[in-house]
Amino acid sequence: MALFTQFQDLTITVDGADIHCRVGGDGPPVLLLHGYPQTSAMWAPIAPVLATRFTVVCSDLRGYGDSSKPASAADHSTYSFRAMAADQVQLMRSLGFPTFHFVGHDRGARTGHRAALDYPDVLRSLAVLDIVPTHTLIDSIDRHIAAGYWHWFFLSLPSPTPEALIGHDPDLFFSNSVATWGAGSVEMFDPALFAEYRRCWNDPEMIRGSCEDYRAALTIDYAHDSADLQHTISCPTLAAWGTRGLMARRFDIAATWRPRCTELETAAVDGGHFFPDEQPAQTTELLSTFLDRHERRVT
Repeated sequence: MALFTQFQDLTITVDGADIHCRVGGDGPPVLLLHGYPQTSAMWAPIAPVLATRFTVVCSDLRGYGDSSKPASAADHSTYSFRAMAADQVQLMRSLGFPTFHFVGHDRGARTGHRAALDYPDVLRSLAVLDIVPTHTLIDSIDRHIAAGYWHWFFLSLPSPTPEALIGHDPDLFFSNSVATWGAGSVEMFDPALFAEYRRCWNDPEMIRGSCEDYRAALTIDYAHDSADLQHTISCPTLAAWGTRGLMARRFDIAATWRPRCTELETAAVDGGHFFPDEQPAQTTELLSTFLDRHERRVT
């Protein structure tokens, strides 16, 4: 993509997957991780600005984008947030970064939360964009959340039902999805970025991998989170959300994250769930300020 012209395009083999990433800039390392149904392309308006002060790594989750889509285990552990967190930690180590700042949106944020719990000495800071903890979300389901986040339950149906139905018309499914639970419209996305999302979500293997991601969330991820309810995130944490998103409407997001973190900052951005796409300049400024402040503390 044009905005990634100064970034190196790499695929790194980790334990169980090949992870595609884009690397650019110079300075302290920052990992940017996308959510559903997007790819690392979502960071194209944001990454080059951050790369003026940081080494920025934009990566595709396993099962998404141009990363590999490994076969699924019976217990869905192949696509657990624990497996995805391990991918990203190994990726950053392979690039020469034993510690780094972690920024995640949606599924990427859930992966970051798991990384902070499983690798407390690795993350310099964590930013989670437009989520509450997975365990909290699942345990708080009511008719409003079920209606707004219906895709969690559709995608987690046994194979091959959701894969077959989505595969019949991927553009119809995904375009309507991001407009309904994203609290916006297709027009809010940059056309070049939306074209890249479309390229990837038309891949039957990405459809399968993303379904496995959601199957894991309601099963093994919930079990992992249940076992860690007493553990807190030890690194500085930013929780940010879109003011028009379902999470902000149904949760006091700051109050939800506060007992999970030893040090928490919060911020609200005008937008829906996809506020980094809607408000890239505001999102960039928010992340730059947070990362700069906590990198100075590290050094």
